[in-house]
Amino acid sequence: MSSINPVETIITVQGTASEWFDAERATVNVTVQHDGPKREPVFEATTSVGAQVTAALGDLEGTAVTRWSSDRVSVWSNRPWNNEGKQLAPVFYAALSASARFQDFDALSAFVERFATVTGVTIASITWDLTEERRLAVTSDIQTKAVQDATVKATTYARAAGLSTVTALALADPGMLGDGPSGGGPQPMQRGAGKMMMAMDAQGGGTPLTFTPDRIEVSASVDARFLAR
Repeated sequence: MSSINPVETIITVQGTASEWFDAERATVNVTVQHDGPKREPVFEATTSVGAQVTAALGDLEGTAVTRWSSDRVSVWSNRPWNNEGKQLAPVFYAALSASARFQDFDALSAFVERFATVTGVTIASITWDLTEERRLAVTSDIQTKAVQDATVKATTYARAAGLSTVTALALADPGMLGDGPSGGGPQPMQRGAGKMMMAMDAQGGGTPLTFTPDRIEVSASVDARFLAR
């Protein structure tokens, strides 16, 4: 705190607020990759499995899937070395990736269960989020609560100093008042990538895949400067 005159003081604080919300969307990232000593079988295997993945996503588009995309099959090769320093015959690789945003988590479970044990398929990640509309709505509310938190803090400091009222002079995203490192505005925070459990027996069967979607924390911080009297 710095003094302007004996009965006025500048108080600078940071207000914060956060809330947790149930995830409403899940984005799954899938990769399909094969390798082998000959180019054509590797390319054909990847193309075939990739077509199954994209066909399944296409069937779900507009119902369980809000949007999806995939890239083209890429093919490359290299010649590995053995532990004796000898260069071996070429190994060919083919790969593609696909991404889809699910709004139906039961359909997501069924999709992952179907492809998780297919040779060459990797479920690279699953991330959880809110809808854009929901994010905008809750972020505005949490920003307001962050400003209210800053006001409460400043009022507490003012009363501790024997002053009774505070008036806001400036509000800014963290760091923009010049009192600390530059930060950013309110950002949605995702705690982990969710929990996924799957049990498969030796014959490739097993219990159904189940998901426990993450809850999403949306938080906001604001730097604030007040005049206390």
